[in-house]
Amino acid sequence: MSTRRQSKLIHEGRYVAEIDVELIETDDGWSPYLSVEDAAKLDNVRDALRHNDVARAARLARVYTLTPVTS
Repeated sequence: MSTRRQSKLIHEGRYVAEIDVELIETDDGWSPYLSVEDAAKLDNVRDALRHNDVARAARLARVYTLTPVTS
């Protein structure tokens, strides 16, 4: 079993959150996968952004605001 760090992005409304997670790699067919804690972190950030609680999301991730670009 080995692990590697990766950033995951979550897009909700006008926000994007970047969350650092650890992927677990094994020799079975389900690899790579997240730990229960990292999966819960992703769910918590997604829930916070859905409820416009940017402060709560920012405690767990780097949060960015999306700005539309006009041509």
